[in-house]
Amino acid sequence: MIRLGAGRLDRLVAVGAHCDDIAIGAGGTLLTLCLARPGIRVDALVLSGGGSEREQEERAALAAFCPGAELLLTVDKLPDGRLPARWDEAKAAIEELRIRTEPDLVLAPRTDDAHQDHRGLAKLVSTAFRDHLVLGYEIVKWDGDLGRPAAYQPLSPEIAEEKVRLLQEHYPSQRHRPWYDREAFLGLARIRGIECHARYAEAFAATKLTLNLGG
Repeated sequence: MIRLGAGRLDRLVAVGAHCDDIAIGAGGTLLTLCLARPGIRVDALVLSGGGSEREQEERAALAAFCPGAELLLTVDKLPDGRLPARWDEAKAAIEELRIRTEPDLVLAPRTDDAHQDHRGLAKLVSTAFRDHLVLGYEIVKWDGDLGRPAAYQPLSPEIAEEKVRLLQEHYPSQRHRPWYDREAFLGLARIRGIECHARYAEAFAATKLTLNLGG
């Protein structure tokens, strides 16, 4: 397995279309980074759920997923499932985030995600953060859109278990969903771990990378 480091990470951007997207797709990576880099700056943006019970869930969850980090979270009020119809507002939110941040890493949905909100957000991120390392996280769901990822973040068994525990603890509004359970989250992490010679892992799509192999 080829391993490439990203250098020192001091600032991170994480974006999601819905509350819980970031935690499901990259919660283990957030835990790993924040525990390794106390004081890391995390700017998080979620496009929907503002002013609702879901915003309260998200604030508590991301605080737990980013221990020791300087976390700045914005939760907007765009309607769930209607992002393509609110394109201008979504684009403005991403551009405002870009103006006030200069991240070392951006975590966002995949551009080929089957959900229209996830897919639309991913396309906006790729146009706003053109000169940044953008990793597209995956979200298990009924669409069956999981593919062959290009990048992996190995997770220790302790981190994988903590991710699942936090997902169950902080998002009670989602527990009724048939795919929202321990087996689904740990099962996908185990498969991705097998693919990168680890016990567990989170996987990401990488649209474009610039290598510095001689420096």
